[in-house]
Amino acid sequence: MTKPQRAPRKKGPSKGTGGLGRRALEGKGPTPKAEDRSWHPAGKRKASRERFEAASAKGRPQQQQPPRHRKPSSAKDDSEMVTGRNSVLEALRAKIPATSLILASRLEMDDRVKEILSIATKRGVPVLEVMRPELDRISGHDSVHQGVALKVPPYQYAHPIDLLETVIDRGQTPLFVALDGITDPRNLGAIIRSAAAFGAQGVIVPQRRSVGVTASAWKTSAGAAARVPVAMASNLTATLKELKSQGCFVIGLDGDGDVSVHELELAGGPLVIVIGSEGKGLSRLVAETCDAIVSIPIGAATESLNAGIAASITLYEVAKLRGSRARR
Repeated sequence: MTKPQRAPRKKGPSKGTGGLGRRALEGKGPTPKAEDRSWHPAGKRKASRERFEAASAKGRPQQQQPPRHRKPSSAKDDSEMVTGRNSVLEALRAKIPATSLILASRLEMDDRVKEILSIATKRGVPVLEVMRPELDRISGHDSVHQGVALKVPPYQYAHPIDLLETVIDRGQTPLFVALDGITDPRNLGAIIRSAAAFGAQGVIVPQRRSVGVTASAWKTSAGAAARVPVAMASNLTATLKELKSQGCFVIGLDGDGDVSVHELELAGGPLVIVIGSEGKGLSRLVAETCDAIVSIPIGAATESLNAGIAASITLYEVAKLRGSRARR
């Protein structure tokens, strides 16, 4: 049996590419310069400089830009526990956002606890009463909570250039402390406390290989973290260079520095003090970026100073030099 023959198909007109292949071969043109790409670090620095120059020329920006905040991204709950009566009271006075206030049952009511309860009640912060062992577990067994703990959301870091603009806009002479390789939160807390005591307007921490504002740093700062903003730099060396381009002098602390902190001629101008880690000191790129390397005279029997102590001594000397020049 023979199979039926199919009628041949009539081939119709085929569709072309419409020039897509030709346009693809033409390319996208020359690659824009780094500073002309808004997402590139060079483009962001250019935009910051242009905005700051415009603000300086007009006295104040025509439209205030919302501050930029940086915080590490994480899927887990990054809330921090601020513990201790002084730290909790300072945080509430500074209107730091809080999700809950936790008190130990049968807590002795002194003036600080009464004020803590008063502020929390007025702000609508939920107050929880738990047994002391439960509070020990929540705040960490190595924490001295004094029967009081405050749960706060992750710290909102400022942008270093926004911080500089704010200080200049207030008519003040900038004084910042930048940290290079500081990983101990107690050192960060002590430096923030010294910054508040001697008139520094902010602390700058790098995004990587550095401690952030944790509950331990809050505790050591004795609440000063509520008054002194902390900015986060994605790249410390690039940030220091950008601050220099805005007129700041950058000095680094090192035991082999050529200039003594007692003879610091740059103290009267816009200043950034860079503190290195106690073990390794300043990193090579950061040291090369500094305008001067400054040392603190110490006895031969002592190898080095703790980062928090070194920052405190330097800030005191800068404050003293600024005060003496202001009285002349």
